[in-house]
Amino acid sequence: MVEGEENIPSGGVLFVSNHVGNFDIPTLMASIEKPFGFLSKVEVKKLPLIRDWMEEMNCVFIDRSDRRQSVKAIRECGALLKDGHSLLIFPEGTRSKGRDVAPFKAGSLRLAKDGQVPIVPIAITGTADLLEKNKWGIRPGTVQVRILPHIPVSEVLELESKELAELLQKRISLNIQNMTTV
Repeated sequence: MVEGEENIPSGGVLFVSNHVGNFDIPTLMASIEKPFGFLSKVEVKKLPLIRDWMEEMNCVFIDRSDRRQSVKAIRECGALLKDGHSLLIFPEGTRSKGRDVAPFKAGSLRLAKDGQVPIVPIAITGTADLLEKNKWGIRPGTVQVRILPHIPVSEVLELESKELAELLQKRISLNIQNMTTV
């Protein structure tokens, strides 16, 4: 179930989502009509077909163990956003596997400031039930995607990255609580 598609503005945006499981990216790609790439850990580059597909989509690979390369990747993301492309990030930095949303890393939100684009928060639930919580492979489940009202560029530029991270994490967490109690 997808709701809130009307909350996606035209032009480049930074999609910010919680990261539940391995099916988050395919789910979001199937749920969002606006084309986007994403920021991915460099280890994914070892998978030839996936790497080629991701490069075609304007994905950016980041080596979190190499500060210099990380800065270069962040700059590349900012340039893509300024050029009108949209990107998706998971500011928790890792999958929650269905547990509570972890604090967001403020540095990742610098992308929206550098690219001068609005942020579109996304709350997603249920993807961990498809794989991570199953010892025996993929299982059917219910996945919910809620696209929240965007944060305009003026507010993105006004707030400190730490404040922005806390605001986004709180909005997404509150929506997840509402989604799971419905």
